[in-house]
Amino acid sequence: MAEEVKEAKWYAVHTYSGYENKVKANIEKSVDNRGMQDQILEVAVPMEDCIEERNGRQVVVQRKIFPGYVLVKMAMNENTWYVVRNIRGVTGFVGPGSDPVPLSDEEIDRLGIHGTVRKVRFEVGESVNVIDGPITGVGRITSIDEATETVIVSLTLFGGQETPVELNFRQIAKIS
Repeated sequence: MAEEVKEAKWYAVHTYSGYENKVKANIEKSVDNRGMQDQILEVAVPMEDCIEERNGRQVVVQRKIFPGYVLVKMAMNENTWYVVRNIRGVTGFVGPGSDPVPLSDEEIDRLGIHGTVRKVRFEVGESVNVIDGPITGVGRITSIDEATETVIVSLTLFGGQETPVELNFRQIAKIS
């Protein structure tokens, strides 16, 4: 079993657009039914927070980063390929012909995939919207602590004075 987990890599699976969450649920159900938890480890639909204006208010909505794709961390073999490939809504793996190509570690890091949770990647100097807490508005990130998922955002407060405020990742959103 440990050998299977060690060989597990992330693969991109193409789906019909709009079926990503259904495909994810069906893969997870099939894995449970077949007892393949040691071979197909995780299934993810990468999402990001975006700000939209609705009824004159800014609201945070989640959007799929790659519509039409689901990411699967699995040990590739005939059985796992067959199970995923035959899920309703799956059109195939990404790769030439019927040869799935795993995503590189760098690609996974860039996507911010950690387990089935996608962490939004922020950068120092980036302007963000503060969407939760006692102070809202637009600010600039001055430092990031990935371990605690916090940032220091410089906000203009109190008559134009720059004020650093520590916020959780969930309290800010990228400006799209």
